[in-house]
Amino acid sequence: MLNTKNILETIRMIDDENLDIRTITMGISLLSCADSNIEASCEKIYEKITRKAEKLVITGEEIERTYGIPIINKRISVTPVAMLLAASGGDPVKYAKVLDRAAKAVGVNFIGGYSAMVQKGFAAGDEDLIRSIPEALSNTERVCSSVNIGSTKAGINMDAVGLMGHVILDSAIQTQHENCMGAAKIVVFCNAPEDNPFMAGAFHGPGEPDCVINVGVSGPGAVRSALHKCPYGDLTEVADVIKKTAFKITRMGQLVGNVASEKLGVPFGIVDLSLAPTPAVGDSVAHIIEEMGIEVCGAHGTTAALALLNDAVKKGGVMASSHVGGLSGAFIPVSEDAGMIDAARSGDLSVEKLEAMTAVCSVGLDMIVIPGDTPASTISAIIADEAAIGMVNSKTTAVRVIPAIGRVAGEELEFGGLFGSGPIMKLHNDRSSERFIERGGRIPAPMQSLKN
Repeated sequence: MLNTKNILETIRMIDDENLDIRTITMGISLLSCADSNIEASCEKIYEKITRKAEKLVITGEEIERTYGIPIINKRISVTPVAMLLAASGGDPVKYAKVLDRAAKAVGVNFIGGYSAMVQKGFAAGDEDLIRSIPEALSNTERVCSSVNIGSTKAGINMDAVGLMGHVILDSAIQTQHENCMGAAKIVVFCNAPEDNPFMAGAFHGPGEPDCVINVGVSGPGAVRSALHKCPYGDLTEVADVIKKTAFKITRMGQLVGNVASEKLGVPFGIVDLSLAPTPAVGDSVAHIIEEMGIEVCGAHGTTAALALLNDAVKKGGVMASSHVGGLSGAFIPVSEDAGMIDAARSGDLSVEKLEAMTAVCSVGLDMIVIPGDTPASTISAIIADEAAIGMVNSKTTAVRVIPAIGRVAGEELEFGGLFGSGPIMKLHNDRSSERFIERGGRIPAPMQSLKN
């Protein structure tokens, strides 16, 4: 039976608190498109994506009109392209270009999956694809790339970590005229999930169905508003308020996923119940932390507050949907969160504090703008630090940093839209990690990996 009070509350959350469905993402397996001829493989890819996703955007817009629920992005994720390159050989950038063409044909915002899984070493196609990422992203508009360089089971592939430092720096250089946007479309993972609907890290894992719909929700503004009505509750009450709000947000995501699945005739996969912020005022994870009683995000106590938030979101979400997956928790992308932007500008939020926060949140160092003269080895060392947190704690961690070519700490890089603007954050560029990165090899898997 429908509860009128709950319906009205959800409408208010949408109208006044920036509640939305951040994305519906169609995952499409491209394994059937593998071919020894790369041109033939590209033709198969274009045909399959445009056939499967032909009505994705139209369906999303129809759901928005019917239910009054904003769906901000419609996206596609595909099988890691390195797997197709292993069969075909040739120029990997041809795959990036056909993905971009297909994404434009069906009208989606982004397409993810120009990816490789190299946590234990390079297979055929992997290294060639990774080295092609800067060229691929500078020659496309909607393609996103990710590389998984570590896992709790495999350890950390430090040869891949070393390579990714150069890839990120080269991507920024090749897209300098676009505010280094190429680097903003690369995510380096440890323990990457196969069903993540959020860009830039989305790809369609080999264990997924041929085609599936995954939904990513948002709602930091709704959580903050709920906490504002509980100014004197203790932290147990705070956790309960967050759980109840996360439940309502996730139910909305479940509804959208079920309806989209039925209309498109493909299975419903998961709801990723991550709190995904935006630069809009009132839609910030940092402001939730401040609502709990931390004066400025980044002050002492921030990590504990974030841990409470992340756990309560997950507990509320899993009660609302039987199929929760992806990343699920709280995102802390600096340039995409109004409160994080302010805290970074004031100096209250440092890269070191963000690294500590990543130990208890959904992902990792996300959308952080760094000085343009940062050496590739330092970028690799940042990736290694984050991967170590993920590996040891059996959680997903990731790095998405943007070297601001030609600019220094204290300046800003303006992206626009959901990407926001990024204060360029100070690093310890006067201290080198180059010798450590040059050693290469693998950091062995921790004892936690021996669970069988």
